[in-house]
Amino acid sequence: MSSQITMYSADWCGDCRRSKRLLDSLNVEYTLIDVEADASASEKVIEINGGQRSIPVIVFSDGTHLTEPSDIDLKAKLEALKII
Repeated sequence: MSSQITMYSADWCGDCRRSKRLLDSLNVEYTLIDVEADASASEKVIEINGGQRSIPVIVFSDGTHLTEPSDIDLKAKLEALKII
């Protein structure tokens, strides 16, 4: 079953790389959207963050999201959703 996680990120973003590393190490499936390559994705990030262009934004299947989460917060969210 796909976990239906979407991560809005960019290649230059260190926090994005860290979150990707964590998800990959936990074998969590996710869809990666590059905000540099997709202008509508960049607008979506600004909308989600109430005007801020902070990334990564990780959107979960329950409709919630985390912006620039620590590995601890991201892992706790994955556990809460029974993804890991």
